[in-house]
Amino acid sequence: MEQQKKQKQAKIRKIVIGVLLVTALYFGIKKIAFSLTHETTDNAQIETSIVPVLARTSGYVKNISIKDYDSVQQNQVVVELDDAELQAVLEEQKADLQQSNADVSNAKAQLENAVLSLKNNKGIIDLKSIRQKKAATDLSRDQNLYKEQAITKKQLDESEFQMSAANQEADNSKTEYAIANNKIAVLRENLNRANAMIQMKQAKIKETELKLSYTKIATPSTGKIGKKNVNIGQFIQAGTPIFSIVNDSSYWIVANFKESQLQTLHEGKKVNIRVDAYPDLDIQGTITSLSEATGAKFSLLPPDNSSGNFIKVTQRIPVKISIDNQAAFKNKLRAGMSVFITVDK
Repeated sequence: MEQQKKQKQAKIRKIVIGVLLVTALYFGIKKIAFSLTHETTDNAQIETSIVPVLARTSGYVKNISIKDYDSVQQNQVVVELDDAELQAVLEEQKADLQQSNADVSNAKAQLENAVLSLKNNKGIIDLKSIRQKKAATDLSRDQNLYKEQAITKKQLDESEFQMSAANQEADNSKTEYAIANNKIAVLRENLNRANAMIQMKQAKIKETELKLSYTKIATPSTGKIGKKNVNIGQFIQAGTPIFSIVNDSSYWIVANFKESQLQTLHEGKKVNIRVDAYPDLDIQGTITSLSEATGAKFSLLPPDNSSGNFIKVTQRIPVKISIDNQAAFKNKLRAGMSVFITVDK
């Protein structure tokens, strides 16, 4: 009885071992056959564009209209900085500009008066020239009359005095004309300087208005934000990263295949994608491009085989894969998810 029991148990063990061997052989052959007809890699992940949102001016955070991982639209104002100080600076600059405008008006009036004065001086010079000619004519006549004893010496002296006075007045008029002309050049320069001052102050106002616009921080693109790094009342410096926006409408995959697997890979080839988080999803993709360099060449310290410490290591080439019918999986895909890629040889 005991002998029969042992024989039965031995027979069962043989059957179990046989079944296990057949099963292992089946799956082994299947795996070998699969590896002979497919290229695979699990060194792959989902990628998307991530846009950092930075503060472009310094200030205290006055208002935040979003929470962690919220969806946002392009040009949506999400953070506001306190702008009271900049508003005060802007009002001061506008008042200063008004004063500069008044200075320009004053400079224009002075220049116009100087131009009129110059015209008046020109008229005086012409008048003095006429008087000078008359005095010269009178002096010449009186000199002839004096020779003929027709007038007295006193009358001749009076004509000579009138001639000298006319000459002096003509010289004085020319001097005044030159002074007025020089004054116009100075006033023109003052007007140009006043206009330049206005342009400079207008530029400062535009700069302040630009800084004011920076106090309202808007999103550069549509997507979902990550964790926000600011809170109300916090002081932030220009250039401080506030959060990042993840583009949730456009995903692709970067798969790093071994260099020995590239023989059958080319642009346009279809691939099968299995997401580790959702292994039951049937996702197809298309190879869009292959990198022109290995991943190691993009590292911070790329290897240099000429350094004398050469150890041959199989390199990997990044391959970009687009996701077919992406909209159907939009709510499940996330940047950074690990995937398994299968490509027919």
